Amino acid sequence: MTDHNAELDAALERVVEAARAHLAAVKAAAGRIDDDDVWQAYVDLNNASYAYDEKLLDAFGEVTPWDVEAIDPDQADERFAQISGGADGAGADPYPQVVSVRQRRDYRVPSVTALLRVAETARRSSVPDDEDAGPVESVGEAVLELLQAGDGSLASLDVPELEPLDGLLTVTEVTEPLDLEAFDDADGSGPFAPVEGDLLVGRLDEHPFLPDEDDHDHHDHAGHQH
Repeated sequence: MTDHNAELDAALERVVEAARAHLAAVKAAAGRIDDDDVWQAYVDLNNASYAYDEKLLDAFGEVTPWDVEAIDPDQADERFAQISGGADGAGADPYPQVVSVRQRRDYRVPSVTALLRVAETARRSSVPDDEDAGPVESVGEAVLELLQAGDGSLASLDVPELEPLDGLLTVTEVTEPLDLEAFDDADGSGPFAPVEGDLLVGRLDEHPFLPDEDDHDHHDHAGHQH
């Protein structure tokens, strides 16, 4: 029994030392994420606690409140490298492709006059009071004005003056990111046209919600996979 006591005392002392070392590492890291010293001290504290718990169970059939499992230090190093990416980025997992999300939604215009009026109101709110905002003269200009007022969000077109029709959204993996300088300002289709090497991951079909339809008809997010 004396030998058991001595082993337990030594194991408990290792827990205390490991706890102090862990606290010191945490303080030194000062909140730094994925700090290697903190991780190593955590592994040491975990394994010291596990060893003490095992010795206490063997000697007296008692357990501690610590629910821990032993951690292999070598595997712990590999796991930390994968999580943190290392100091120089080693172990990072960058995705080789660029993911492109493209959306189209169509609208019917029940009243051109009403649409121009709401667009002019949006335009006036974006210019100083002492400046002439000028009229909105076309349907396309009106839609563009609403989009500009809403920072480009399609949600800014959720107005009674526009009746939503079908739309779709596609997710594509492309080899190169969009280069706006490669397209003329008047080219509205080129930036959206697929090129060789693009891979269509899938598409979501959107149908407009009508008040007299059931909720499940709101969106047909079919997600056609390719």
